[in-house]
Amino acid sequence: VRPGARYFHSLRLLQRVKELDPTMFTKSGIMVGLGEDRQGVLQVMDDMRSAAVDFLTVGQYLQPTPKHHAVARFIPPEEFAAYAAAAWGKGFLMVSATPLTRSSYHAGDDFARMRAARLAGQG
Repeated sequence: VRPGARYFHSLRLLQRVKELDPTMFTKSGIMVGLGEDRQGVLQVMDDMRSAAVDFLTVGQYLQPTPKHHAVARFIPPEEFAAYAAAAWGKGFLMVSATPLTRSSYHAGDDFARMRAARLAGQG
């Protein structure tokens, strides 16, 4: 719903970052509650992993003003937990999936943990 956003352009940019520097961590996020179905969310995760994205955030879309796109559905916490489990299973190094998660949610701490894991030979 972001004006000017181009899905495949964004994926290619993330993929290109990894091609230029495989040690660079990449992160992307999605907001749910806009009418998407589970299969669509899982496909986005697959697309992100194909672009070697390391860190995924999944949060509840909230309508910022009446002029913005309306919330189609509030996603229950159990569904966020299922998205998190699916994302971990797809190989993301870090996942944050809760109703209140935003793209910058704990980003500094998460990147520090990923860096430490990589240095320890786990990432």
